[in-house]
Amino acid sequence: MKLTRRDLIRMSAGAGAIGLSGGWSSLLANQHALIMTTIPSTGQQVPSVGLGTVKFRGDPSSPEMAPLKETLKKFYGLGGRVVDTSPNYGNSEEVLGHLLDDLGIRKKVFMATKVDREDQAEGIKRMEGSFQRLGGKIDLMQVHNLRGTDMELETMQAWKDQGRFRYIGITTHRVRQHDEIERYMRKYPLDFIQVNYSMADQAAAERLLPLAQDKGIAVLVNRPFGRGDLFGAVKGVSLPDWAADIDAQSWGQVFLKYIISHPAATIPIPGTSKPHHAEDNMAAMAGRLPDTKLREEMSGFIDKLL
Repeated sequence: MKLTRRDLIRMSAGAGAIGLSGGWSSLLANQHALIMTTIPSTGQQVPSVGLGTVKFRGDPSSPEMAPLKETLKKFYGLGGRVVDTSPNYGNSEEVLGHLLDDLGIRKKVFMATKVDREDQAEGIKRMEGSFQRLGGKIDLMQVHNLRGTDMELETMQAWKDQGRFRYIGITTHRVRQHDEIERYMRKYPLDFIQVNYSMADQAAAERLLPLAQDKGIAVLVNRPFGRGDLFGAVKGVSLPDWAADIDAQSWGQVFLKYIISHPAATIPIPGTSKPHHAEDNMAAMAGRLPDTKLREEMSGFIDKLL
């Protein structure tokens, strides 16, 4: 019998609560198990909401690292594990390497980063640099914005075969690249894609998410709040009654629960550098998720506000 995404979520909610060295805070207080997402290519389960780190920049030894460190600590303590970065995000990799080491959790996170070089030798140098800056294993290496895709995937597949990465994938934040993304999904044995998807941006749901579900490819979701458009649309709007049906206590949780309830293996990676935002995001992994009917109602509600 083939398990559906919904079946896997139910199984995870019953048995997939992960052990943490830190506290579970409100998640434990409410006795909710974390909602996990199953990576189709291996069956590995990871917490269903990750962390984007485009704002993790600066001098690693400076006081300005304090809120970033606290954000990571809060994220991890409440069950977060998937961390996505890139050498294109300033010195984000270096900052993360230092902060994760300081917190003693470097080996415990699911680390995803990217490479974007047209030349094979430069791509290899770029990826070796990521290992050094991040100070440990890299679980997922991705071709950033489809730059040098065929050449980079050749190297990445070889390194995956050698055990240097467990997963490989491709990314874009441009709708105009969706045709290319689809072509590579059909051509290569990818483990992940990373695309925009939110209640304000449904383009990926047309072809890419169904194809990912069909081919067993997990999906990291960037811009899950539609670059802030969603928060602007609901400013001053009270949560509808149906928010209680999915145990959502904020609009951010509504937006994230909508994404992780998609039948594809979707993992939103909202970017934040503030501890209270991390805490709110992690709460989306607790409680109930919308079914197909409620998802349609949620979309209709938001569409009227956009």
